[in-house]
Amino acid sequence: QRPDRPPEAPPTMARPVDLAALAVAAIAAVLSATVPSAAAFATTGPSSAAGRTPVRSSGDRLREGRPLGPLASAGSNDRYDGNDDVGDDVGDDDDDDRRTVLPNRRDALVSLSALASASSILGPSNAVDLPDFLLPPDRRSDGGVYKPAKRATAYLVDSTIPPSLVPFRASREAAILKGLGQGSGTSKGPFLQERINLNNVMNKAVFGTARAVGDLIRGGPEGARAGPGYASFLFLGTEDVHSAKDAELALGLIEDVVRPRKRGSDETALGLAFVPRSGQAALNEYAAGKIDDGALMEAMATVEADVEAVRTYLPLVKYARSVGVTFLALAPEASDLRLVRTDGIQSLDPDRRSQYVVDPAGFIALTQDPQFKLYADKSLLRDFVPESDGDSPGDYFAERIIAHEAAATACARWASTRPDSLVIAVAKSEDVRYLVGGVNGRIPRISKALDPENCIVDDEAVTTILLNPTARGTLSVSTRLRLEIGTSPDNKMYQTKVADYIWFSDMPKVNLLTRMMNYA
Repeated sequence: QRPDRPPEAPPTMARPVDLAALAVAAIAAVLSATVPSAAAFATTGPSSAAGRTPVRSSGDRLREGRPLGPLASAGSNDRYDGNDDVGDDVGDDDDDDRRTVLPNRRDALVSLSALASASSILGPSNAVDLPDFLLPPDRRSDGGVYKPAKRATAYLVDSTIPPSLVPFRASREAAILKGLGQGSGTSKGPFLQERINLNNVMNKAVFGTARAVGDLIRGGPEGARAGPGYASFLFLGTEDVHSAKDAELALGLIEDVVRPRKRGSDETALGLAFVPRSGQAALNEYAAGKIDDGALMEAMATVEADVEAVRTYLPLVKYARSVGVTFLALAPEASDLRLVRTDGIQSLDPDRRSQYVVDPAGFIALTQDPQFKLYADKSLLRDFVPESDGDSPGDYFAERIIAHEAAATACARWASTRPDSLVIAVAKSEDVRYLVGGVNGRIPRISKALDPENCIVDDEAVTTILLNPTARGTLSVSTRLRLEIGTSPDNKMYQTKVADYIWFSDMPKVNLLTRMMNYA
């Protein structure tokens, strides 16, 4: 610092502004200026024939280029201060302008709006505490309680191109499960809303009446899905067979599915894809009450079943036993799968292979189908994990297709001799997703091979539900579920959806859902 200059004052911090107090003061000033006092009204009351000057608004002041009265300092001698300086008009040579200026409603609202805007710009630490109705919609309080948006827990994967999700309300969920229990299956065509509106009222009146008359003449609906040769199948896919959450969800769904079925006349089976064929005897003894839970677990360990998966789904097994449901062991023997993985399907014992594959011609032809090739490339082989140095995708492919064929054969064989029966199977989602090549996709072909004359089982008789699916479990590379395979121009004609329904235990995250439609 130069010696000829006086010392500079040390810098001082700006005094913090009390925004809340400023807001209150500003609102009070606007309100006090908007509503005149009794004394002011007596002084500057309404104009009269006696020549009293009418009260002028702030808009008039602004148009004349004069400041508003409330912005001037109290007791100011400015001729345009807007104060009625009676007795103190020094320097006021225009007494006609000495009157009270009242801001109109527009000025008051503009002031409040500006104050609200400033509050929205300021951070939460220094925001002005405004009344709730003045805050932006995203900052209005709801009693301090966060209320998440409500989302459905059940969705139809609609067969549009590309597939889309149709959410169902809770009341609609029960109706869907009841229909599955009655053997209705699931349509593979696009979902159509059947509500009557002005566009379809005549169509429904004419064709609906004709259909009703035809059903009356035939003694039932045309193409009825019931009687000899018909059965329905429900597959529940879980990404983790050890998940207690998925097991609980499966139990809840199966309870609603089994409820409309008549015990004794409507035969129902529960298939377990993690129990090999040799565990069937132990399941039968457990169903008959001859062994307890501990003995069942010991038997499962002996046949090399997934004991932890059986323990996880034990509540479901107990419920099935209580309502008279038959148990089915669906998996091939663990030793046979190891043999196929190392030496190929041809190394299996011919008798054992014939138990797993009852339609050899169809089994071989399926692997040449273009849609199955798409499934194998986009879904089946994506789960390949080498088990040894010499393990290859071809070895894994052979193991999985024999496992799928064996499980589908067990389901179809049991249902083929029981008209109107229902088979419910629990399996890994990787074995039932994308419908065409897994256990579920083989059911119609094998059913037709077992009963060529009477079989009316088609792909609509088979329903697939994924339990609590994730983006990774559907082979998505994003955070959203993948709903289809076959999106390029070369394979679009073979496009297939991931499942018929997806079901959640709780409301799913919004970033998991994709291509949402309106509620059904």
